[in-house]
Amino acid sequence: HSRNKKLAEDVSLREVAEHTPGFSGADLENMLNEAAIIVAKDSRKMLTQKDLLFAIEKVLLGPEKRSRVFSTEEKRIAAYHEAGHALVASLQPKADPVRKVSIVARGRAGGYTLKLPTEDKPYRSYYEFLAELDTHHRGYSAEKIVFGDVTTGASDDLHKASELARDIVVEYGMSETLGPI
Repeated sequence: HSRNKKLAEDVSLREVAEHTPGFSGADLENMLNEAAIIVAKDSRKMLTQKDLLFAIEKVLLGPEKRSRVFSTEEKRIAAYHEAGHALVASLQPKADPVRKVSIVARGRAGGYTLKLPTEDKPYRSYYEFLAELDTHHRGYSAEKIVFGDVTTGASDDLHKASELARDIVVEYGMSETLGPI
């Protein structure tokens, strides 16, 4: 998909591949087109690694929403929330590596912690799921510890954690109590 694109010397397609596990050919083409749009807007001739990584985030998470003005307190809450995710994920041996933490809004999120596996994984273990559940809950926990209160910012995390917990038991049969039924 990159054959007809002019790539700068700093481009590492291996690193791009590490950031795009599970991407289809269409996803890769879309990502490269997004990077090309960035280059065209800047009146440049070549795609850089920075352009490609930015385009990957746009495809994964949606466009940046810089028009939304956050108060200093909202930024502070988002920073601690995302730091909670990042800290716990980085301490979990079975968690996917943290690639980036941001408090720039994308899509519906006020910030994000980008964790990506280092390779395509057709199978996931019980302990990998537990690490993911733990990571989902830690934005909420960080808010509660630092501010003594929680915000609606954790609602998507709690929703994802609930879905994952349900899947662990119902879809994957990994409950020690119920077993594989």
